Amino acid sequence: MTLIECRELTRTYRRGENTITPLDALDLEIEAGAFVALMGPSGSGKTTLLNLLAGIDRPTSGHLTIDGAEISRLSRSRLAAWRAVNVGYIFQLYNLVPVLTAYENVELPLLLQKLSRRQRHERVALALELVGIADRHDHYPRQLSGGQEQRVAIARAIVTEPTIILADEPTGDLDSRSATGVMELLQKLNEELGKTLIMVTHDPKTTEYARRTLHLEKGRLVADGAETGTEVRA
Repeated sequence: MTLIECRELTRTYRRGENTITPLDALDLEIEAGAFVALMGPSGSGKTTLLNLLAGIDRPTSGHLTIDGAEISRLSRSRLAAWRAVNVGYIFQLYNLVPVLTAYENVELPLLLQKLSRRQRHERVALALELVGIADRHDHYPRQLSGGQEQRVAIARAIVTEPTIILADEPTGDLDSRSATGVMELLQKLNEELGKTLIMVTHDPKTTEYARRTLHLEKGRLVADGAETGTEVRA
């Protein structure tokens, strides 16, 4: 089933007298349950596409539909409400709140939903257990390793049970051992829990965990490595 559909998706902005087009009339479909890696040189449009999918940014033109909702047409308030329920975002530098414990960091997005304290506790406890860091629930970010911080960030991304999980260079600030652990966790979330994952990466090693690799250049899709492993030039 198609979960994400982009049609002529374009994002432009002005820089002085110049018009910059980080994403140029992109046509793309992504199936529910996919694990997609986005690759390409700096400025190719990877992060722009991720931010559009997250509802953080808005397209200049074209259509973006996710799970039947055309989010490119939502008002800012409705888009914020949609994002809170449907998107889990994993940042390269974790973006944890330093004065909050691991438990409290994971609980944060649930405070935007109409849940009881008990319901929030059950979801946070389950998310921390899934990422293997329940025993560090009362630790502050400064008391955790980089790999542990990223696991907390992943727990925060999945605690709302989102439609899609977006990851921007999730292993970019980790050593190789921690990076392997994080990628194995993301693969588990995809294969065992059926989570749809879209990941921006520069590291060819991390793409081995994905089932589809898209290559962008100058805002356009230039190659699509489908789940068969066959790369088709656009």
